[in-house]
Amino acid sequence: MLHNTPSNLSDLPVYQKALEIFALSQNISTYLNNDLSNLKSDGSEDNDIYFSGDIVQQSVSLVPEILNAERERYSHRKHRHLAALKRLTNKLYKNSYRLERSNSNGKDFLPILRSELKKFKKLQSNWILTL
Repeated sequence: MLHNTPSNLSDLPVYQKALEIFALSQNISTYLNNDLSNLKSDGSEDNDIYFSGDIVQQSVSLVPEILNAERERYSHRKHRHLAALKRLTNKLYKNSYRLERSNSNGKDFLPILRSELKKFKKLQSNWILTL
């Protein structure tokens, strides 16, 4: 994933924070999956388990959108990547609230994820001004 990364791009705070959010989301999802993977007494599965996968899927997409926005030459295409990045960030935030209502001890880590997402949004706003 990072083999074509320009050296200065990996120094960007928004890029580094996106990597941190991915690692945090992955760890939270793993922790939650242990609690949510058990079947309910009626034999059905816990629907919240899908949100734990969603946070990983959305967080893994942050870095490629940053890379694409940085590399894009045309402003209208750059804005598409920036809009996608904002959508992903908002979905991550929304899914963290959904997971917080789950029946798991891991939900205590979700406010940490939202705190990191708030920092990411601030970094993202500053970074957008530099593009």
